[in-house]
Amino acid sequence: MGAGTGMAKRVLSVLLLAALVCNVAYAKFGRNSFPEGFIFGTGSASYQYEGAYKEGGKGPSVWDTFSHIPGKIKNNDTGDVADDLYHRYKEDVKLLKDMNMDSFRFSIAWTRILPNGSLSGGVNKEGVAFYNNLINEVIANGLKPFVTIFHWDTPQALESKYKGFLSENIIKDYVDFADVCFREFGDRVKFWTTFNEPWTYASQGYGTGAHAPGRCSPFISKSCTPGDSSREPYIVTHYILLAHAEAVKLYRAKYKPYQHGQIGLTAVSHWFVPNTDSPADVKAVKRSLDFMYGWFLDPIVHGEYPGTMRAYLGDRLPRFTPEEVSLVKGSYDFIGVNYYTTYSTSNKPPANGLELSYDGDIRANTSGFRDGMLVGEPEFVPIFFNSPKGLRELLLYTAREYNNPVIYVTENGIAEENSKSIPLKNALKDGHRIRFHSQHLQFVKHAIRNGVNVKGYFTWTFMDCFEWGDGYLDRFGLIFIDRLNGLKRYRKESSYWIENFLKRDKY
Repeated sequence: MGAGTGMAKRVLSVLLLAALVCNVAYAKFGRNSFPEGFIFGTGSASYQYEGAYKEGGKGPSVWDTFSHIPGKIKNNDTGDVADDLYHRYKEDVKLLKDMNMDSFRFSIAWTRILPNGSLSGGVNKEGVAFYNNLINEVIANGLKPFVTIFHWDTPQALESKYKGFLSENIIKDYVDFADVCFREFGDRVKFWTTFNEPWTYASQGYGTGAHAPGRCSPFISKSCTPGDSSREPYIVTHYILLAHAEAVKLYRAKYKPYQHGQIGLTAVSHWFVPNTDSPADVKAVKRSLDFMYGWFLDPIVHGEYPGTMRAYLGDRLPRFTPEEVSLVKGSYDFIGVNYYTTYSTSNKPPANGLELSYDGDIRANTSGFRDGMLVGEPEFVPIFFNSPKGLRELLLYTAREYNNPVIYVTENGIAEENSKSIPLKNALKDGHRIRFHSQHLQFVKHAIRNGVNVKGYFTWTFMDCFEWGDGYLDRFGLIFIDRLNGLKRYRKESSYWIENFLKRDKY
């Protein structure tokens, strides 16, 4: 019996091993690891991609103005030509199809539709035609358009006329613009976001002056347009939220019943961990989340700004009237979440009362180190640390704090340096990006398993592009753009990895 038993055991172990190998092969991490209907895509923005800044009847935006001021952008780069998507969209959409993407996220340039920002200046037919062509091309290639109405490019005419988002006049002009978009494109566009990262627009455009329109308090920078960093970011955000809510109300009343689309807002947040376990540092984490994320999500989910902000800011924080509370609360079908990094956070005392600013109001110091240990691998962009776990934590936090909304991860990505000295073949090797997305997607999967309602993931970005204040220094793309040779497109290794990851099994 002994020999027979040994043989049986060996046969059993071989069978178990074979089953294990099959299971491992079957459990390959990829599209099928996510729920049916999960949307994979990649993103872009009009100023960063289109170029053709004076073509096709387009009017100037604040970014056209800002990028032409010497010294505002690294190397005095501009988005005048950008990636020339305006002329090359057909070949670019083909690349999206080749990568097996489900969706293309892009924004509509306000001044390509309304050149002077308002209906009084007329609707630009050439601009409408361009976006119709782009949307039709996206759909013809089997992809879903995921459209952002505003990605920071306020019409310069409205900035000059009434200071843009510092005036409540912007609400009507924005809603008129959104109305044109819904009317012209909503028969085919089923995913709308009203605003992309209003935190960045308000804090960098009006707090530090690093982004257009470049306003800040003189004590922060002498090179800003003089503003008030202690009030303007809050005013701008207030009008953004009201414009968002009015656009959602319009869409739901006038278009959604027959277009059957969804509409939401895209917020950005870092994840924060306390530097020590002290109550002061733990509170600094909550303030950091409230001042970056809750600032936008609390109003649309709960109808009011976070208590931390209301208590500390006093009359510097605008308040919603009872009518505005009911308008803003519930003004979303989904939340877009942009995530890039995690920080260690420690308590900081309040700023000198004469030098108040949005950044100082948070009363927190952030760092890439906790107890001398890095919170994540340092990246080429020095403010970012690669922390995939932070994305899961942010998603879990969103589900807990904000009634488990439908979430799309609308941006997540990593950059490398753009340098003439890097040979092309090396520039296309981006194993770090493959690891980055693979690890972050594992943590998105964890969040879904833990009950978070995540419905999609978009990489930032589709192609290397103009990265705002950094110009063309940072390359976040799956596609390399050869800026020395006529903007020729080359696929990086990560684009082939994504193509393989997104392959559909054929049964």
